[in-house]
Amino acid sequence: MQAQTAPARNDLRIQRWGLVSRVAFRFCLVYFGLYCLTTQILGGLFPNPRYDIPDPGTLWPVRQIVSWTAAHVFRVAGQLVVEGSGSGDKTFDWVLVFCLLVVAAPATVIWSVVDRRRESYAALYRWFHLSIRFALASEMFLYGMVKVVPLQMPFPFLNRLVEPYGNFSPMGVLWASVGSSPGYEIFAGSAEMLAGILLVIPRTATLGALICLADTVQIFALNMTYDVPVKLFAFHLILMALFLLVPELPRLADFFFRNRIAATSAQPELFRTPRANRIAAVAQILFGIGLVCMNGWAARKSWYEYGGGRAKSALYGIWNVEQMSIDGKLRSPLLTDYGRWRRAIFDFPDFADFQRMDDSFAAFGASIDVHAKTLTLTKRRDAKWKAHFTFLRAGQNRVTLDGDMDGHPVLMQLALMDRNKFLLVSRGFHWIQEYPFNR
Repeated sequence: MQAQTAPARNDLRIQRWGLVSRVAFRFCLVYFGLYCLTTQILGGLFPNPRYDIPDPGTLWPVRQIVSWTAAHVFRVAGQLVVEGSGSGDKTFDWVLVFCLLVVAAPATVIWSVVDRRRESYAALYRWFHLSIRFALASEMFLYGMVKVVPLQMPFPFLNRLVEPYGNFSPMGVLWASVGSSPGYEIFAGSAEMLAGILLVIPRTATLGALICLADTVQIFALNMTYDVPVKLFAFHLILMALFLLVPELPRLADFFFRNRIAATSAQPELFRTPRANRIAAVAQILFGIGLVCMNGWAARKSWYEYGGGRAKSALYGIWNVEQMSIDGKLRSPLLTDYGRWRRAIFDFPDFADFQRMDDSFAAFGASIDVHAKTLTLTKRRDAKWKAHFTFLRAGQNRVTLDGDMDGHPVLMQLALMDRNKFLLVSRGFHWIQEYPFNR
């Protein structure tokens, strides 16, 4: 007996689309098309580690349209934050989405009236489907690679190790938690990379969309519960994954819930001939490999710029301020003395943090000349403020800073803390635990 293959249902190549399907497709094409063209997705499709491609929505004329809408429709006063903040939930981003909806809704209505006799959009659908696949894949590669190479959530920096937990923001808790477990971060990144890889291969695109949906729902849940400002973008990734999966829902329902033989895929081929489709599949895979390589190159570059492979300060470490005098007067380590430092923290070559007695921090630009044994501190928001020290290192664990800070003579005796004494650093992994080690 020959096994019978279930016939394809809802075949997008031959069936007449219902009114709801046609209207929904028109709206999705206009809205998602505009969203991809005005956000970071367009740059993600053509990554260049040497040049930071600006989001098209921040350029003319979209920027002017969004700014006008914010001021005149939503009565937003003041200048909008447009770029450079690192947030994806800015007022600008929400107003941009509003503008895209305002364009997409009437465009859908006009298109539906003008083209009301058309029975389906099979050819347009298959190319738009391809575009959304690669739009999603590019973002999975982008966010996946910076987790596989642990960059997005780095291991807690030195100042985090001595900052009170209660001072962390919810997002800071998430970043420190994931960053302190590089293995989990790599696992999460691998899941995103897997979704991207499967999305670029035509035969595995549905499985890729399913994994992508699971990944993006998890990302969205974390963004919502830890107040991470990428909620709007993550939600759009979920919607795009659902767009890819909607035509496959009957097959998926048969397989997972109805205990039936799943029909063959309803997704149409790009071209009419098998040879052309094979060439197209190879081209898609090669483009996907290019995306992986470019994101990998960017991640490697970032690893040595600000990740685990970065250069460290010549005075790297957490230094306890054992003694400190200002204007020749010894300052006792009192919790009420705001001007007395508790710790000096040198992590990055160009920055230094000083922790006050109340555990708050003061951040400075730092320039260290190892040969001249000098340390110069600056404030970003006060160009006139300066501090200049000479330092004497008595062994590896002790440093004396002697100099002038904002016109006041300052002398500090510093003692290096052992970073490995922090449990977060030294605990490591254990297969066998007789009792939970939960501290």
